[in-house]
Amino acid sequence: MSGIYIHIPFCKQACHYCDFHFSTSMKKKDEMVLVLAKEIGMRKNELLDSARSDNEIVETIYFGGGTPSVLSNDEINFLISEVYKNYKVAANPEITLEANPDDLSAERIFELSKSPINRLSIGIQSFYEEDLKMMNRAHNSAEAKKCLEEATKYFDNISLDLIYGIPGMSDEMWRNNVQTALDFGIPHISSYALTVEPKTALSKLIQTGKIAEPQDEVASNHFMILVEMLQKNGFIHYELSNFGKENYFSKNNSAYWLGKKYIGIGPSAHSYDGEKRGWNIANNSLYLKAIQNDELPIETEILTISDRYNEYIMTGLRTIWGVSLERIEKEFGLEYLNYLKKQSQKFLNDNLLSIENNILKPTPKGKFLTDGIASDLFYLNLEE
Repeated sequence: MSGIYIHIPFCKQACHYCDFHFSTSMKKKDEMVLVLAKEIGMRKNELLDSARSDNEIVETIYFGGGTPSVLSNDEINFLISEVYKNYKVAANPEITLEANPDDLSAERIFELSKSPINRLSIGIQSFYEEDLKMMNRAHNSAEAKKCLEEATKYFDNISLDLIYGIPGMSDEMWRNNVQTALDFGIPHISSYALTVEPKTALSKLIQTGKIAEPQDEVASNHFMILVEMLQKNGFIHYELSNFGKENYFSKNNSAYWLGKKYIGIGPSAHSYDGEKRGWNIANNSLYLKAIQNDELPIETEILTISDRYNEYIMTGLRTIWGVSLERIEKEFGLEYLNYLKKQSQKFLNDNLLSIENNILKPTPKGKFLTDGIASDLFYLNLEE
């Protein structure tokens, strides 16, 4: 099974914290849609199973960005039809549209419900007006609530994004944000700490003292509140930043974490085929020009055994599935297994990691520290 990710590189305005690739100019939107469709066709043989001379089945189609909801329904349906035209698609694929509340009017939601889109991922971030203004979001709190009220009438499979660790956000405010999401009966929540990326507006605002710097201690506390509240309400904490009710895990994202193949369409989109990783150029004009000239503007790297080991450690520790010591030995060899056991011992001693049924996982105490722990388990120079 494989997935197709389609990057829509346009946003109405730039959120202060975002460092993803996008443009706030819509001038080339129509041209971009046609070129995305062309790339979909150009890459149809990449999912070929050479052993069977047959195409792998596409199980997920994901519109990410940017803000994919700036496309019209006709444009979205056109791109989905191009996937169906060029690939074998599962009988009931998960087709996700990332959307912002200001694009989801009642009429638009109703129209989308009649399209092949069967999952909405809505960028709420916060239900507080002051947070939305600080982050320069395009929607307000009333729009966020109205959009969820309408979306839940027509869509069963909805995910929403929330950001914690925002300067000035009290524990009570954070609890209210999470409770508001729960009150709408949303079955999937993705939640991230506010991080300060270089060259973003947020970074400049902090440097000039206009906004306080996010505090790790506050973020850690919010994370623990989030985990506790969601688990009490029947959510499974299946990935560090993702919580879903039974049967509502993101199939698209789970495929990334489980090392399945996927093709990334559009500027800056990443791809993976099990052996090599590729990424398209992160420049709209250069991307358009290349595809129009029948060239794929993609760079690739062959993953070494150490690269693949490190990726498995990172994704495994972040998920409910953990890191299988048996798989480490089978895929990477005894040398890697022994190294992992040696490196993980201090975290086992400190009750930050545990081993059960030959699976290495973070403990509840270690979860918030997962990325730092994983980097200590990486093997950087085994092949040098």
